[in-house]
Amino acid sequence: MSFYEHVFLARQDVSGQRVDELVEQFKGIIEAGGGSFGKTEYWGLKSLPFRINKNRKAHYSLINIDAPHPAVAEMERQMGLSEDVLRFITIRVDELEDEPSVQMQKKERDEKRRRERERRVDEV
Repeated sequence: MSFYEHVFLARQDVSGQRVDELVEQFKGIIEAGGGSFGKTEYWGLKSLPFRINKNRKAHYSLINIDAPHPAVAEMERQMGLSEDVLRFITIRVDELEDEPSVQMQKKERDEKRRRERERRVDEV
């Protein structure tokens, strides 16, 4: 089996819970094809660099996949049919990383800085 990193963008007007349901739906497709999911990360609602189907923002999600190509191809086909998915990209990688992605590290770093600023303001 091969390793893949997959990122998809869901419409801005769907809820975070619906994004989780989409991830579970795609997980079922991969598992039915003989593969498995590694880590999944929800990166949040972010601004798009340009409008996609009249959307200015999208829910970003990362999925690590260990599966044969036909299972990944079926998942991509289902994503193409889904009205909730704006865009997706799947990249084959040599190995899957267990540590948080760069996006999650940035998010944690920003939250830490914000807490430090708040603490300094409270001390003054």
